[in-house]
Amino acid sequence: MNDMTQPPQRSRAAKWTRRGFIGAGVLAGGALLIGVGVRPGNPVGKLGPVVAGGEGEQLINSWLKIDADNIVTAIVPHCEMGQGAHSVLAQMLADELDADWSLVRVMQAPTDGSYVVTDTIRGFVAPGTLDAPDWLEPTWNGLFTRIGQLADGLITGGSSSIRTTGQHTMRIAGAAARQMLVGAAAKAWGVPAAEISTANSILSHKASGRSAPYAQFAAAAAEQDMPQTPALKAPKDYRLRGTDAPRSDIPAKVTGTASFGIDALIPGQTMTYAAVRRVPVPGTRVAKMDAGAAKAMPGVLQILNMGDFITVVADSYWQAQQALNAITAEYTAPESAIRSSQDQFARFAAALDEAGDTGGKEVIGHGDVPAAMQSAAKTISAEYQVPYLAHAPLEPMNATVWVRDDQCEIWTSTQVPLFARSAAAKALGLSKDDATVHHPLLGGGFGRRLETDYVVMAARIGQATGYPVKMIWSREEDTQKGLFRCADMSRFSAGLDAQGRLTAYNNVFTQRHDPADACDCAFYDIPNKSIRVAKAELHLPFAAFRSVDHSQQAFFIESFIDEAAQAAGRDPLDFRLAMLGKSPRHKAVLEKVAAMANWGTKPAAGWGRGIALTESFGSIVAEVVEVDMTGGKPRLTHVWCAADPGFAMNPDGFRNQMEGGIVFGLTAALYGEISLKDGAVEQGNFHDYRLMRLDECPAIAVEIINGNHEKLGGAGEPGLPPAAPALANAIFAATGKRLRALPIAKHFA
Repeated sequence: MNDMTQPPQRSRAAKWTRRGFIGAGVLAGGALLIGVGVRPGNPVGKLGPVVAGGEGEQLINSWLKIDADNIVTAIVPHCEMGQGAHSVLAQMLADELDADWSLVRVMQAPTDGSYVVTDTIRGFVAPGTLDAPDWLEPTWNGLFTRIGQLADGLITGGSSSIRTTGQHTMRIAGAAARQMLVGAAAKAWGVPAAEISTANSILSHKASGRSAPYAQFAAAAAEQDMPQTPALKAPKDYRLRGTDAPRSDIPAKVTGTASFGIDALIPGQTMTYAAVRRVPVPGTRVAKMDAGAAKAMPGVLQILNMGDFITVVADSYWQAQQALNAITAEYTAPESAIRSSQDQFARFAAALDEAGDTGGKEVIGHGDVPAAMQSAAKTISAEYQVPYLAHAPLEPMNATVWVRDDQCEIWTSTQVPLFARSAAAKALGLSKDDATVHHPLLGGGFGRRLETDYVVMAARIGQATGYPVKMIWSREEDTQKGLFRCADMSRFSAGLDAQGRLTAYNNVFTQRHDPADACDCAFYDIPNKSIRVAKAELHLPFAAFRSVDHSQQAFFIESFIDEAAQAAGRDPLDFRLAMLGKSPRHKAVLEKVAAMANWGTKPAAGWGRGIALTESFGSIVAEVVEVDMTGGKPRLTHVWCAADPGFAMNPDGFRNQMEGGIVFGLTAALYGEISLKDGAVEQGNFHDYRLMRLDECPAIAVEIINGNHEKLGGAGEPGLPPAAPALANAIFAATGKRLRALPIAKHFA
């Protein structure tokens, strides 16, 4: 047996707390670090050979370079997985730089600690520092850059790319570079910097008639002192932001030349391919296997029992997978008593029973809920549940590795390249400096590629074989043996006064991950509120799902708010609006979507409209779903969506993300379910883990409200949370049937 250390179920991305981040870096070196420039110092000398090694290229600061042809390249730290982050980040930098958009290119930042997403970490740990006075900015910048480096903080997730790195890094990098270019030209021309203008990558001095492309002064600009807090444009001066600038990744994806992790080949090397089979039940191990038939199959190079998985390495992936299918195995007895989905929900119910009306850990509370419930004119209660979900990206888990001479080189699609590097190095007993990670485009992530388990598996295989090897999970393996959106159960009770106002709100649920405040509907003005968590065991390992806890909590909360409206005898829209007196942006979004859907008109018999309002990742989103129930099953006809992300940097891209999130959310609501039998996942592929088909997709309309130019929200995740409750509420409006458990299709089988 080749029994190496089993990788942890969760990456460090999920384990870092505020205390952990601070503790890692506050006293690094015994003192606070002082940043000078957009990054602590201007590391042009160090980074130039890494990211600007081409002929005539000049790195101005960490985030941009200019070549002899006046091409500006934005160096972006976040990965591109179809969300358009690369293009929008470049757009934000180029706008502050006054660059010619036709001359702007995008480069993925290397897996280097110099490119940690400092402002994403600041936004997570200490969001108040993002609005620090100018004189404090160097200190905060330096401190959190160091924390990020210690914590391997090169992360794409939480819909954070634009609202943190874009707003607080790329804009500043572009503005700083523009100021440095102006300073270099002013010095060369002997004129005041204030007299030099910039537009379309050209420096101009009107009085003397001089002009020059940025490229002419790029080298001199790099020698300029870099301003930490350069003047940024006001919204009225935006030229690129707020426009539908085309995405940079689309042409290569259309022509098929785009490179994803699964496309990786090692130049000059004969590739081998690994297929893997993890243990079917979490916590078990491979007791023994019979590989006799597999050994004789064509192309098979090696068969390994790795303890927590079996792998076949062969000349092709098909040969490896066919040989793996011929192997039989026995496994150790599971430790968990949870054997079925019914067992899992029984475990949840027991935890909620034990918590009762006041038990568990209160995470949000104000007022006096018991007193308000006692004095209420009417009380209601409800229980909701959601199943486990698989991420199901179209590019399955994969990694290509080459372990040799105490070095490990990895090519993989990952949202956390520095975590992946450290995890692989640790598993192999190497220093992280002895591991290199290349991260190309991602064919979908949805949170699954925040984890590093598959990278560690590939590294272990590479070390055990010595071959350059590409490990690919089958679709079945990806569906059954990955990490999952948690199942969850939530109980509510509420009290209404004689006027039908919600005066008491009591909620207890079993799973709380990220964001911590997803369980709260803080924008509703409810005078007495208690929200508690009664933690219960999860049988399947957890990984962040698109919108994380909002994916289940929005269904719970907005379904129950609809039930409260029904109990009050109020229209669901009016009931919500009455609680939004202190939340004008939320009210505006809700009113907008109601107008879009023509909410005041009565649908035809057997048709219904449902509404839901959420705030997640800084964006406020309301959706109305229309459903036709005349055929006995839900047929979705329309979805209207109004969203306030603060300011949509690229409106077309933002709409695309809203549409994608809506389809993702409706798919999960209708069909999404990972169920258990004998402790293992039952589903295996898209035939039994169904996705919404094209002919099932409703017409989707999205309208954007730019409510706050300074406080940006995310795009990739906020479209998902309102979809499930709006659909469930629409079905109730059409049929009078209240659905409190997902997936919806099971109720109409």
